[in-house]
Amino acid sequence: MIVCVCKAVSDRHIRAAVHAGATRLQEISRQTGLGTCCGKCLPEAKRTLDESLARGADAYFPALADALA
Repeated sequence: MIVCVCKAVSDRHIRAAVHAGATRLQEISRQTGLGTCCGKCLPEAKRTLDESLARGADAYFPALADALA
């Protein structure tokens, strides 16, 4: 699902950033431009970030987790 229409950032981009080590919205914003135009995406982006951190990125990328094990 597209979270930031202005910069075409999806929930997958956010989860991938978490998997790569991002823990704050500011880090993801620097990487993707998320929230740098109108800012309407920030509440959904924060929710997606929090959910990803709580579940662990490996829950979204099981094949990658297996490959790295």
